[in-house]
Amino acid sequence: MKISEFLAHSHQRLVSCLPDDLLHDVAKRMYTHEIGAMPVCELSMRMVGVISERDLVRSFARADWSEMQYIRARDVMTTRIVSCGPEDTMRIAQGLMRINHIRHLPVIKDGQVQAMLSMRDTLALRLRESEDEMNVLRDVVAASRHQNP
Repeated sequence: MKISEFLAHSHQRLVSCLPDDLLHDVAKRMYTHEIGAMPVCELSMRMVGVISERDLVRSFARADWSEMQYIRARDVMTTRIVSCGPEDTMRIAQGLMRINHIRHLPVIKDGQVQAMLSMRDTLALRLRESEDEMNVLRDVVAASRHQNP
């Protein structure tokens, strides 16, 4: 399945932050929207990084608590961006996540971030495809039993 097809059916809403957003606000936004990562974008929606729960934990572990109120998204975001396009398949997206040891993958079209895929998205789709395949095989076996009693 193409990523664009998956996104059309998933009704996901892109949640992003600005590079100068305070880390506390970023964490609150991620918690509120129940997401594990979000793109860090300039006002033009050009992505400059990704911030994940892992980035938040690392920053909390490294920083002095008195400094936490001054830390911004740009200070902790990951700038090495691995991405895919809407015309790629979900299997390609899953492979990119596996190879690059990441759990979230931005979908970029014409230089702008369109969505974020998670490993959970790809695994849920694979599970659904496996269940559909199993049901088809079960129907084939049942039909062949009725033809050859």
